[in-house]
Amino acid sequence: MPDNREARAAARTDMIMRTTLALAQETGYAKLSIEAVAARAGVGKHTIYRRWPSKGLLFLDSLLSLNEPALDYPDTGDVMADLRRQIYAAVDLLTGPQWGPLYQALVGEAQHDPAVAAGLGERFIRPQTDKTVARLRAAQEQGQVAPGFDLDLAMSILSGPLYFRFLISQEPLTRDYVDRVLDALFAGMGPRGPADAPASA
Repeated sequence: MPDNREARAAARTDMIMRTTLALAQETGYAKLSIEAVAARAGVGKHTIYRRWPSKGLLFLDSLLSLNEPALDYPDTGDVMADLRRQIYAAVDLLTGPQWGPLYQALVGEAQHDPAVAAGLGERFIRPQTDKTVARLRAAQEQGQVAPGFDLDLAMSILSGPLYFRFLISQEPLTRDYVDRVLDALFAGMGPRGPADAPASA
């Protein structure tokens, strides 16, 4: 069993991270500060700095540790249905009032903080990318995706339009839009039958 010091340290860490998210939701990430977190949590700011050397890393750890998204892929044998179900879940999460604004702020912070960018990539973006490519690879082996199609490129084509709406254009990220993106993707990477082969000269 962990000793009392370890239990107290774990409880303090949890309290600091929860306080960080609560303040970020109240004031927005731009106005969040380690000093404010320390004051609300009732700890010294040096206690926070010993574990998290920057506001961005504190926010990253708080958001991803306390809001671990369950975005695993089903495998029903129908890759389109499985992609649709998983992406619907991601869209619902990213457009929700609790996660969406915080995740937007985290991605924004990653643009000018290499440590935050690395952490976000390692803990969220890369795992989700790997799951998507693995599901596409299984579909390719089953003949649902054209053999030889670049699956990393497929992942980029699939995620790019979603992130563009979420982060750049601020247009609604809807299930209908997800369906249109999937239809466009599979129009290009679906299996090719003899009728699709180019005519001989």
